[in-house]
Amino acid sequence: MKIYTKTGDKATTALFTGKRVPKHHIRIESYGTLDELNSYLGLLRDQEMDKSLKEVLALIQNKLFTLGAILATEPSKDNRLKIPRIHVEDIALLEEQIDKMNAELPEMTHFILPGGHTTVSYCHVARTVCRRAERMISYLHENEPVPDTVLSYVNRLSDYLFVLARKLSKDLQAQEVKWIPEKLD
Repeated sequence: MKIYTKTGDKATTALFTGKRVPKHHIRIESYGTLDELNSYLGLLRDQEMDKSLKEVLALIQNKLFTLGAILATEPSKDNRLKIPRIHVEDIALLEEQIDKMNAELPEMTHFILPGGHTTVSYCHVARTVCRRAERMISYLHENEPVPDTVLSYVNRLSDYLFVLARKLSKDLQAQEVKWIPEKLD
């Protein structure tokens, strides 16, 4: 398989159906942002952490490819192309993981400043990229339907990444710095 095809040299790219769209199309921005998120999750998974956390991150990375395939396909064509789906069980897995990690964490009383350890910071970067992907997909959904499970999965994933950052802070004995608003005079 050749890496370069030259078909994108005129600032367009093909969806799975073969339809060509501008490279800045919101559909391309949506799955491109998921690709960026997947790269950050790979960086995060390369850090020292519990093996079970790495396994969940690997599952999530696979689901992000599924999400990308869904978003790279026009809604009217996805059934004919046998595109994989995101299921409610995939969302439930994220919720179970969030609940499991949250049970080990102290109650949150303030917003938390990202940082404290490189691994935690990578997780926060992934969380913010996830939120950007969610905004892009939401914008796409205003113009072309996106399955509800896609919207829910990405929303829950950003929640998962926030709680994971807190769990990593605890595991790595990194200090969580609370955001305390400045007092107004």
